Amino acid sequence: MGSRFSSIPALPRGGQGRLHRARHHRLKDSIGGSFSTSSHRCHHKQKHCIPIPQCGTLSISPLLFHPHTKGSQIIMDTTQKVVKRQASFCNAITFSNRPIVIYEQIRLKITKKQCCWSGALRLGFTSKDPSRINPDTLPKYACPDLVSQSGFWAKALPEEFANEGNIIAFWVDKKGRVFYRVNDCAAMLFFSGVRTAEPLWALIDVYGLTRGVQLLDSELIPPDCLRPRSFTAIRRPSLRRDTEDTRLSVSLCDLNLQEDTFHVAATTCPIPQNSLNSQHSHLLPSQLESDLRFHHLRGPHVKILDDQTVARLEHAREERTLVFTSRPLRINETIFVKINKSSAVRTGTLSYGVTSCDPGTLRPSDLPYNPESLVDRKEFWAICRVVVPLQSGDILGFMVNSDGELHLSHNGAGIGMQVCADCSQPLWMFFVLHGAIMQIRLLGTAPNSPSSLPESPLTPSVSGPWGDECTICYENMVDTVIYSCGHMCLCYSCGLKLKKMSNACCPICRRAIKDIIKTYRST
Repeated sequence: MGSRFSSIPALPRGGQGRLHRARHHRLKDSIGGSFSTSSHRCHHKQKHCIPIPQCGTLSISPLLFHPHTKGSQIIMDTTQKVVKRQASFCNAITFSNRPIVIYEQIRLKITKKQCCWSGALRLGFTSKDPSRINPDTLPKYACPDLVSQSGFWAKALPEEFANEGNIIAFWVDKKGRVFYRVNDCAAMLFFSGVRTAEPLWALIDVYGLTRGVQLLDSELIPPDCLRPRSFTAIRRPSLRRDTEDTRLSVSLCDLNLQEDTFHVAATTCPIPQNSLNSQHSHLLPSQLESDLRFHHLRGPHVKILDDQTVARLEHAREERTLVFTSRPLRINETIFVKINKSSAVRTGTLSYGVTSCDPGTLRPSDLPYNPESLVDRKEFWAICRVVVPLQSGDILGFMVNSDGELHLSHNGAGIGMQVCADCSQPLWMFFVLHGAIMQIRLLGTAPNSPSSLPESPLTPSVSGPWGDECTICYENMVDTVIYSCGHMCLCYSCGLKLKKMSNACCPICRRAIKDIIKTYRST
């Protein structure tokens, strides 16, 4: 390793001042060495950015993973630069071996992606020395378990960036703001609120879709190279949540609301002719109940129109466009939504999901810029994206059955189960407008009338029931069906081990595993 790093002359005093002098004394006993020079392409203009410097007697050692404090599923190589989660989707929290420096970019390469999970890499910082943390006390998840404790800050990387080969860099500035960039893209504000007056260690949770990462050489980038294009003038809410703030941390017992509380006399009316096109109108029931509206709480960049039945994108940057239903869903009712307006020149699709959080307990400022960060909250949140191409006039149907399965249909064709939820508590539905989807309309609901018969569940990464590897061991062939969801993604050996785990759930849909059934190929 030593041959990869060259000594860098000390900077002039003006350059030293940018390194947050208050931190240098604390780091003196634990760091040594220096980093090679490299250049970065910034989005303003081409600039050559300096490597981590030596300030007098201070030098910086290579950034590695902490050798001892790590999750139970983490396997680390001898260089302490490569880690892999050996099984499951969690218990894979890792830390850096030394404190980081303000503006030091922690650079990670995603080496392995496992498509059967949801969620991705969690990144952040901690003021707790990992050497003083007992590995046996580490929770399963960085979010929300660790971030609910003092001295830990982390957030989930958007799933679309968690692809094999992507290089993710993240860092903290002197104001406690955390930024990230993907490959050569512009810097983006991730979250804020980190306390920089004390030493900070990097926190990396190899979660969900992300199964393996490699630490690359970290680099120190001057602040003038790091101005994010879209965020310099925008004040973002802090990621840190005060656990005493009841407006943000809604107890599930507080949501134990009776159905009568939300009952509005349902009126049955014909489908408005101006809300449909003739191509798909025959796909709907002749009569729909019209008691469902969008909730008055909404993101500031979306507008609610037409008696709270239409949600329209009002901001070109599509940053905060969450809308909720006005009441919880009813079991087996189908909610019909029409794509009123789409744009062929824009990319992206409609996101949707369910939550146990009553939107009436939230404020508009509580709604995040990245809706996927909602899954880090203490309430239940599940978010998906419509996987089929959408265009103006398309009709989507959403239905939650008594088993908690959320099923989706598109223009009358069943797409199948999308996510599984706990339907023993009230569940509100929400939508996120972005990309090509610029306006949607709530057409109404059909009680106890599923939008389509559920299709057999399919493993996203499996093209057929035979001839594919187990999604846990990647060695044996898939030969086992999980009961009762029906997914085939495991070998029998891994299925037995998974079934014995506490709170065992399917790797695909997260439903509880009642049993596993070995299958045999017919000859």
